[in-house]
Amino acid sequence: MKRPTVPIGEVVRFQAGVGFPPALQGRVSGDLPFAKVGDISRHGRSGKQYIRTADHYVDNSDLKQLRTQPIAPGSTLFAKIGEAIRQNHRVIAAQPMLIDNNAMAAIPGTNVDPAYLFRFLQSVDLYQYATSTTVPSLRKSDLERIDIPLPTLSEQRRIAAILDHADALRVMRRRSIRALAELTDAAFIDCFGHAPEPSALLNDVATVSSGITKGRRTNDATSPIPYLAVANVQAGRLELGSVKTIDATSSEIERYRLEFGDLVLTEGGDPDKLGRGTVWRDELPLCLHQNHIFRVRIQDSSSLHPDYLSAFISSNQSRSYFLKSAKQTTGIASINMTQLKALPVHVPTAEAQLRYLDLIRSINAQRATVAASVSACDHLLLSLRSRAFRGEL
Repeated sequence: MKRPTVPIGEVVRFQAGVGFPPALQGRVSGDLPFAKVGDISRHGRSGKQYIRTADHYVDNSDLKQLRTQPIAPGSTLFAKIGEAIRQNHRVIAAQPMLIDNNAMAAIPGTNVDPAYLFRFLQSVDLYQYATSTTVPSLRKSDLERIDIPLPTLSEQRRIAAILDHADALRVMRRRSIRALAELTDAAFIDCFGHAPEPSALLNDVATVSSGITKGRRTNDATSPIPYLAVANVQAGRLELGSVKTIDATSSEIERYRLEFGDLVLTEGGDPDKLGRGTVWRDELPLCLHQNHIFRVRIQDSSSLHPDYLSAFISSNQSRSYFLKSAKQTTGIASINMTQLKALPVHVPTAEAQLRYLDLIRSINAQRATVAASVSACDHLLLSLRSRAFRGEL
């Protein structure tokens, strides 16, 4: 049954945040949380429906200087300026709070259930309403024209409860994925200890090389060849949905092509993701690697398994080495080939490596099962959300 719709501006009030003077920033406690877009995005990204805390706080006595009043609990908060709009994160204010002028609140009227409003706004891609300027932004006048289905309050609460339950299942499955990832780290420690004694440098057991450089000049004939860029190499996996090509000569193809069992590692990024990477398993018939991706090729695969070495490089012990060695500037860290070659490596017996890999295979099988369940929950929530606001739920 199709439900009546009204322009959302008739039943919901949109309120932009306020400027946050530097002199008031930095307090970690106070009467009121002062949420920035980063707080909203962090809560939304983690799957939390409500926001109760923020990185900054102000007191009631500051309200006069700020010339504002707190956002009421039950309001849905979201980014209104910049690329953060595209992320489409929404959270509900769980208590009175302030938001900065890069965010906006949707404050429900008396005939709109707060949870229903939150779920409805989750179903709307607000980026399509952003102004087409250098810095995209949302205007209240544009948002107020969005049509919202408006059944009775009891019906709104019923719909919100169904969507809440579906979302809770999804969050639970995602927590299971994280727990299994932690179990992988624990398995390494259980098999080899917190800081196993190094027995070699990486350069002693593997050949480390950089990749092909974009924009170089050559007079020889070239062919377009797929290559791995930084975006393709994630922690423990490859993202091959979008693989670009580069024109390479026959000698460059021979020099930079990946072989089954090669490790591919990024040279930089967020400090906690230094040296992220995985094992190449011939996912493509022919593929090169970019110069921002290190290739680590094991010299004797009978004594050192690629999956063990990959696990060791992603261990806390190796991450600690990378952080100490890395060059860091404004939140970005990078390592060079010399530092990577000098990584101290613990090389256990082949039998010990295989026992560990058997355990990891069992954990990964569970992760695959849970990941399939997460995907099913994602599709279920999207389907229920779509049906709910078409009047079919």
